[in-house]
Amino acid sequence: MCSYLASFPAALTHAFIARYSRPGDVVLDPFSGRGTAPLQACAEGRIGVGNDLNPFAHLLTAAKVAPATRPEARTRLAALRLAWAAGAPGWLALAEKTAADAADRRTLVPRAGSEAPPGSGDEEVPPEVLLSFHRRTFAQLLFVRTVLRLDTRVDRFLAAALTGILHGKSATYLSEVMPNTFSMAPRYVREYVARTGFQSPERDVFDCLELKLNRLYRQHPPTTPGLALLGDARDAGQRAREALRGRGLPDRVRLVIGSPPYLRVVKYGYYNWLRAWLLGLDPRAIDAALDDAHHREPYLAFMRDVLVGLRPALAEDAIVVLVIGDVELDRGRRIRTGVGLAEQVWAAAAEPEGYRLAGIAIDDVAAHRKMTKLWGDEAGRATKTDRILVLGSGEAGRRRAINGAGLPIDWSWPQRGLRAV
Repeated sequence: MCSYLASFPAALTHAFIARYSRPGDVVLDPFSGRGTAPLQACAEGRIGVGNDLNPFAHLLTAAKVAPATRPEARTRLAALRLAWAAGAPGWLALAEKTAADAADRRTLVPRAGSEAPPGSGDEEVPPEVLLSFHRRTFAQLLFVRTVLRLDTRVDRFLAAALTGILHGKSATYLSEVMPNTFSMAPRYVREYVARTGFQSPERDVFDCLELKLNRLYRQHPPTTPGLALLGDARDAGQRAREALRGRGLPDRVRLVIGSPPYLRVVKYGYYNWLRAWLLGLDPRAIDAALDDAHHREPYLAFMRDVLVGLRPALAEDAIVVLVIGDVELDRGRRIRTGVGLAEQVWAAAAEPEGYRLAGIAIDDVAAHRKMTKLWGDEAGRATKTDRILVLGSGEAGRRRAINGAGLPIDWSWPQRGLRAV
């Protein structure tokens, strides 16, 4: 649906879901990111629950575990086309005026989700947004971001799909100013446009979105219900249990699988600033809330709080799988305490809280497969090794994890369509 930094592959999620859960079990990812784990759980007949403090990640997760049906999405898209046709002159005029006044940002546009007309704006547009899109495409984006309501299931799904085609290097994307993996820095956009004279080709938002939806619906969405939660991982267990109980679903989690934030590697707001603009989010506020710039001791304290917070929701034989990347570099500087993090999390966070160690698997990650290959000197070496920490919530969970470790896996899962979602 949309690329997302530091996400793990669906095949890895499938392996643990297949070994450590059964159909009908609850699978929780307290750091859900783009929603890979809860989506995979739902696709395999489990109840997938994803939690994230990043509102962009929450949007992607919610769109996957509670998707719009194809008829719903097509109907809403048709309604958007008609509404655009009726109001296009006003939005086109606003786009032109915004571009003309870009230097001093005198022209204001309506806030995302406000459903306000084009003449009643109160929000500035960053000049780099204007540089990224053809003027007509920009006008359509102004309209769409204003009328989509992210608190509704169908609009949320369309918005999530739209973030996936916002920028990239082909005709299926709305802008070609940067790759689709993440947003290049605003300064890069300014300098690139000034140096090359780049002008984004005109792309019709509705046509591109229709093509994106067609790709997404090649595979039928999972029929098993899932939940998306917005909030801190440290109290995700209790909130998940309350939400499940409120839906009349089993409220005990049998498998936790997640990838905690890496030490000082990813700024999710900064690297998604253009998508954040589309959604009406403040990238600086996202990064401030996530506070990913942890050194070792605060990181270990955070992980201990997370494991404490999971306890209220865990079944007696629950298994917790944490994919923890060793971190060697932070913006070119070596991090001495970033290696062996999984072992440190076990000793300082999990063992003191009564978890039982089932094992630590080492999954070497080829540098050319990591999205961080685009980050200059770090060239895929920001996280050299992913270590997989497997815990039991108690002795029953540890035994179940050890007994299930050798179970054969059907590697025809995930189905091809799900691999790309």
